[in-house]
Amino acid sequence: MRQITPNSTVGVFGSGQLGRMFAIEARRMGYRIHTFSPESGTPTGQIADAEICAAYEDLDQVKKFARAVDVVTFEFENVPSICAETAAQFAPVHPRGEVLHVAQNRLREKTFLSKNGFPVAEFRHIKTLEDLRNAVREIGIPAVLKTAGFGYDGKGQAKINSAADCREAFRQIKNQEAVLEAFVDYERELSVVAARDAAGNFAHFGVIENAHANHILDVSFAPASVSGQTQKEAVEITRGILETLDVVGVTTVEFFLTKGGKLVVNELAPRPHNSGHLTIDACVSNQFEQQLRAVCGLSLGSSEFFRPAAMANLFGDLWENGNLNFAEALRNPNVKLHLYGKQEARCGRKMGHLTALADTAREAVEIVTKARKNLTAK
Repeated sequence: MRQITPNSTVGVFGSGQLGRMFAIEARRMGYRIHTFSPESGTPTGQIADAEICAAYEDLDQVKKFARAVDVVTFEFENVPSICAETAAQFAPVHPRGEVLHVAQNRLREKTFLSKNGFPVAEFRHIKTLEDLRNAVREIGIPAVLKTAGFGYDGKGQAKINSAADCREAFRQIKNQEAVLEAFVDYERELSVVAARDAAGNFAHFGVIENAHANHILDVSFAPASVSGQTQKEAVEITRGILETLDVVGVTTVEFFLTKGGKLVVNELAPRPHNSGHLTIDACVSNQFEQQLRAVCGLSLGSSEFFRPAAMANLFGDLWENGNLNFAEALRNPNVKLHLYGKQEARCGRKMGHLTALADTAREAVEIVTKARKNLTAK
């Protein structure tokens, strides 16, 4: 793989906060950024050198975009595969379109993981209501019904607690093709954010522990409160997944840790991840720098942590009662603020995050959650 050096142009499909933070790192290292999405005035567009506003299905615009850059990457996986395939005719695309194809569809993702021996919950392919009823009888209850494609932050999901719930659950997902998964009785939710380059070199940020609220990530911290053996197993599984997919770039593996101490892969995200935002302030080379290094053929950076760290998401709900007290939130000198440049605050919308470093992960969580609470102090 040839090196794409500073002063080159990196193209990004997608224009949200992940692209914004990637663009900040790329600009810092001397790269130019072009972003492509159906929207304008976006978080990424505010940082980029050029913001192309067009539908992902507009292949003429995709071709024009790819011709103007030296390499293409993604800030989210729900880009149509034809878009990635078209761009690849004119510029290197990392990760490959095939990786996106697997990760953007739960059925393909679960099938890939199962066929390759990675631990997943028992699942069934659902096309009809009758399929669902049969699958519930086979898998048992409780179970979770999830749309096969384009789901995130708990969207397109319905829990089934009894056979009588099948019709309503199928209606909730609008009778779409789906996957029924056995419910995992988990103790903790974990993630491993890792990078891999074209030569197969691998770097990771250890195991990060996550707490969700309303199916959306709320707080993350590292290191996770798990055993050394669990840390080792999670990293080994992640390495295996990235190698099997031949990933070039950053991919995040989300896990459930069962009450019996078993790791179960929940989802893959072939990109930087919300849980990895704490690496921006906590690590020598954060997840976005690692993505840039990997897709540009540079050596991966050190993923070493300076200190334990925590991150708290800032949702639009916080803005409901007017202006926020940023001065009070930042009174603790160990707290850092990251806002995403979004103009409209909506309930559940990620507007930014806070991070904190401390002597222990627990202390970092206490600091960052207190700072978030202080945002609404009068």
